[in-house]
Amino acid sequence: MESLANCRNQNNLREKSPTDSTEVIKECESLFSTCDYVMEPTIFTQLQRYFLAGGAVEPAINLLAGNYAAVAQMANLVGEWLTVAGVCVSEVQEMAENRLIDSILKMFDPAKADAVFVDDGFSPTWLIEMVEHRVWRSLFIRLSEMHPNCLMLEYAIKLISDAGFQGEITSVVPASHQFDVFSRVLQTAIVRFLDRPDDHQRTINCAKLVCHTEHTYLYGQVLIQMISQYSKSGLIMKRLSQEIGKYALRNNRNVMPITMALNGAEHYPEACEALTAMLTKNTLNPAHIVVLHRMYSSTQPPPIDLIRIPQFLELLVDSLFTVSTRINKYHKSKYIYLLAYAASVVSTTRYWKTNTSELQETIEAIQQAHNICILNQDSYGLICIPTLFKCLQYPVVGAGLIRWVQSTVLCPEYLLESNSLHLMLLDEVASEHALLREPVWRLLVKLFESKQNEGGGVLLSLKVKKMLIDRMMNLMAHDYVVPVVKYINTCVFRGNVDVSLIRYFVQEVLEIIEPPYSDEFVQLFLPLVKNEQITGLMTHVADSNPVSAFIVHCAAYHVEAETRNP
Repeated sequence: MESLANCRNQNNLREKSPTDSTEVIKECESLFSTCDYVMEPTIFTQLQRYFLAGGAVEPAINLLAGNYAAVAQMANLVGEWLTVAGVCVSEVQEMAENRLIDSILKMFDPAKADAVFVDDGFSPTWLIEMVEHRVWRSLFIRLSEMHPNCLMLEYAIKLISDAGFQGEITSVVPASHQFDVFSRVLQTAIVRFLDRPDDHQRTINCAKLVCHTEHTYLYGQVLIQMISQYSKSGLIMKRLSQEIGKYALRNNRNVMPITMALNGAEHYPEACEALTAMLTKNTLNPAHIVVLHRMYSSTQPPPIDLIRIPQFLELLVDSLFTVSTRINKYHKSKYIYLLAYAASVVSTTRYWKTNTSELQETIEAIQQAHNICILNQDSYGLICIPTLFKCLQYPVVGAGLIRWVQSTVLCPEYLLESNSLHLMLLDEVASEHALLREPVWRLLVKLFESKQNEGGGVLLSLKVKKMLIDRMMNLMAHDYVVPVVKYINTCVFRGNVDVSLIRYFVQEVLEIIEPPYSDEFVQLFLPLVKNEQITGLMTHVADSNPVSAFIVHCAAYHVEAETRNP
């Protein structure tokens, strides 16, 4: 069998290679005529073919010498001159690498790369060596995004993953082509999310990866579902699964059948039909609400995860706490019951039992908050604040009040005031519930960028925005620091916010902070403090100057973070 295979290989070589010595010589001389061919790794193979075909030595030498431009050697020489002139060696190397990367990105031909890769029949040693360096790994990842069907690049991505550098593959395209690579990249993304589950960007990275295709979504959600059932981080993983589902819906992906299947809907076709009909149309239907209420108020209700789909919960909250929405009195109690049930009932998979001890209290809290916000919105006063604050002990009421405040204050005819009940409620929600600080923050940003208060003049607009900065400071006082400082940096970069407001923000922050500081905070806040346009007019006594004190402290204890500042 081996001899037969060898014969076939020899026959294939004869078919592929020219049989005429003249053609071989012409082919080799054509290669020798290219620029710097003497530096190519195939030079010895081609010289051997040339001489075996009867080629003369002198023409070969003349062609190779005449076309030797010494591009690589000249680059090395210029690099040596730069180092002699005082440029750092690392900077010279970075310049050369960047120039080479730009050239490769412009001139890369996937067909030629695949031809070299297939013709060799084995992994080139230079490819394995390049994978060991971060710069070239990054280049392979960028090229694979531009040329997703290149075989050589797919193999390079696999080498990167096998070498343990899958954390550098942040793009979806390179990771999704190979199952083992995708599994490693997804594992790394989930581990990073678990390390900091409050980091919104890490959640988005997981969602982008899982939502790339229908197959990746199904695989990722099933994996996350299994991890949530057999790990200590089960609730966090369920939240990740829900965030991924919300991301898919925002990008117009129909993932409802997969979501229903993962929540065990096949055993409850009536509930599945009612939910699917409402979620597909993104609107609640009283008839379907009655069906769900009947099933979840029975002695053997369906799994609670069925109605804990974020889209369904948002629809319930919107219907109960949006000012312009009205619900029939007969159906309102059923809406409240389903929302309270999803928010308060605890199910134990071990004995398949449900704990409804907090259900009635949650129903009463939602009912009271709804009555105050929607039914008595024209007659509420200070007497309602204690009741609302008491209801705010329940997170679901906090979510409802955020929606009510949003539907109220974003109306064109509404004018914010410093003693507004709505802003007081947002402060209370932020102080009571850590997971609701992000929606509070998003609402504050909308208000800050809104132009509805500009009709009263520049002074009124500045007063309102200053008041909103105070609300942002309240968020910072409750551990929501990095997103706020990032946003203020963005405002400075855009130049769309009056510098007096930025100065007010910096001054307020300097008054409430004290060491130690995280490197991330220093990296974000230090450029604001060093900006002369912002802090130049903040004159204080030298001994108690918070600007100078913060800069001196950062220079002493946060050298690396300071050097990373732009």
